[in-house]
Amino acid sequence: MANGGPVEHGYPHLETVRGAVTALYRRLSYDTIHQFTSSVVPADVAFCDTDDLHLGVQRVARELVRHFRLPQARMIVAFRAMEHAANVELTAGPEYFVELNDRFRTHRRDIGAALAHEIMHVYLHRVGLSFPGTRDNEILTDTATTYLGAGWLLLDAYREDAASSQKLGYLTPEEFGYVLAKRSLLFGEDPSVWFTSAQAYTAYGRGLERARHDERQPPLTAAGWAGRRRYARDRRHAQEDRSAAASDGAYSFVPDAPGALRVTFPCPTCHQRIRVPVRGRVRARCALCRTVLECDT
Repeated sequence: MANGGPVEHGYPHLETVRGAVTALYRRLSYDTIHQFTSSVVPADVAFCDTDDLHLGVQRVARELVRHFRLPQARMIVAFRAMEHAANVELTAGPEYFVELNDRFRTHRRDIGAALAHEIMHVYLHRVGLSFPGTRDNEILTDTATTYLGAGWLLLDAYREDAASSQKLGYLTPEEFGYVLAKRSLLFGEDPSVWFTSAQAYTAYGRGLERARHDERQPPLTAAGWAGRRRYARDRRHAQEDRSAAASDGAYSFVPDAPGALRVTFPCPTCHQRIRVPVRGRVRARCALCRTVLECDT
């Protein structure tokens, strides 16, 4: 939790974020992810200063438990002074103990954001999905919270001006915006209408631009002129010297049958790598997320 300190910006964790999206599809499946087509809506997690603190926390926690389909998980929430925003004890259940930073006693509008992250820890624990190392596992948790419909709360908790700052979660604001945009492009949902933070709206716009950039990379037919020209050059080099496969970091060429090549590239939806033959116009279907991709290889 950044509370008055500097807020990191940009995309320093982007590869881990993309790996987290791939891991979600592999562990949960296409059908499970598509059970989360609707996000948590503001009315269900609203918390005003006149609400009873403990009853309000329990109400918001129950709503998030319901959203993540954890009917057997009963949340016991307490407050204490700590460095981080919140903490959860993962046990076999049926009860889970969540501690929130004392700061949330007076900053109640962000309680839903803190609980969303901690309850996602419970969800991932139950499905057996984790990344090695605390940092990467927390990035996975932020990504999963956002991709499954509650992470807009975390981005909306980001506020920054010349005198103060606040940010929850391990992703940067732009990375939260990127994952939100991936979800938006998948489900046709616009989370920006829920933001109360102007800085969150800006970060989402930047993330949306980056997510759309993923959909305009060669060999996809939506790639721009410069990308297509670069791709043609790399393809020519690969055809001339198959022992040294060309690559721009996103796509790469690998030998296939005698005299033939395949190009591998990340799916713009789930980031699993796809292999298709180099033979002109090709329609590919990602086996993991079922996205149909129009390619010009």
